[in-house]
Amino acid sequence: MSRPSLVLVPGLLCDAVLWNHQEDSLKDVAEVTVADVSGHDTMAELARAVLASAPERFALAGLSMGGYIVQEIMRQAPERVTRLALISTTARTDTPEAARQRRDMIRLSRLGNFIGLTARRLHLLIHPDRLNDQELTSAVLEMARRVGRDTFVRQQTAILGRKDGREDLKSISCPALILCGRQDAITPPEVHEEMAAAVPGSKLVIVEDAGHLVPLERPHAVSAVLRYWLQDGGASPDQSPP
Repeated sequence: MSRPSLVLVPGLLCDAVLWNHQEDSLKDVAEVTVADVSGHDTMAELARAVLASAPERFALAGLSMGGYIVQEIMRQAPERVTRLALISTTARTDTPEAARQRRDMIRLSRLGNFIGLTARRLHLLIHPDRLNDQELTSAVLEMARRVGRDTFVRQQTAILGRKDGREDLKSISCPALILCGRQDAITPPEVHEEMAAAVPGSKLVIVEDAGHLVPLERPHAVSAVLRYWLQDGGASPDQSPP
């Protein structure tokens, strides 16, 4: 029996390294690819680009901005998605304050202060106990450097223009997993509880001792849950990996 296809969608200033563990550990149960989300400045165009390079039918998982793209894919081509995973993300648009901060970051990056933006936001991206973990923090900062300023501006512009997707969640009919870290400072557990309540039959998993970049922080836990989701349609609603 052929393995199902799985498309993993990175977040803002992230690349394939975000999904290294999942790409490697799930290759026995899925044909795994990581989407390129660098080339466009609207959610609609980013979604179309992912769809253009994806197989005809595939499982789909996205983190943070990747989750916004995934939701747009579900609006454009829901019939192509066999399973859905929303990770460290939200269906809401930015608050006015969050939108202002994004515009400020775009402005600062254009003034030549791009490199320091991620370093100043590390405390929001990972669990506070991991801020001295040089291997983890270096991986996050190196991803940002590789993605670069121009892509960062395009991605932030796309995020600013995204739509509120809360009503759209109610029409999702494929097996759906909603996952986040317990200490996610950007999209906290209550945001994921809201999405899980909206998506019919979805399963909510909260990973302990993890922040926003949970696939990097707790790779074994995330890979284990995704394996279960790929094989059996989701994780237990009460499952919370240690």
